[in-house]
Amino acid sequence: MTTRVVVVEDDAWLAEHYLRILRRGGYETYHAAHALGAIDIIDDVRPHAILLDVLLTGTTALALLHELRTHADLTAIPIVLATNLADQIRLEDVESYGVKRILDKATMHPDDITAAVRGVLA
Repeated sequence: MTTRVVVVEDDAWLAEHYLRILRRGGYETYHAAHALGAIDIIDDVRPHAILLDVLLTGTTALALLHELRTHADLTAIPIVLATNLADQIRLEDVESYGVKRILDKATMHPDDITAAVRGVLA
């Protein structure tokens, strides 16, 4: 069975970069550029993990996190935040939303993405 990961990122270049890295790691990937599109994809594919940017065009990731927590069947999906705000977000403050890891876009290495996804699925 292939592990499915949804990438929610509004920067098209960065999203494609993440998708390439995850595919090389053996993951089946899906992309949403905004929170509303992410809900539809998540409902359709039931991913094993979500890689989520915080600052999205339109609705923020926090609104998406809240929406995911209102659906009992989606609350178990582990979430990895990939954000430029990593130094301003404490894991303890977002763990109740299913966030298991926070990656800092400014300092992360491509291998950090697959390592984080693998880590939240372990």
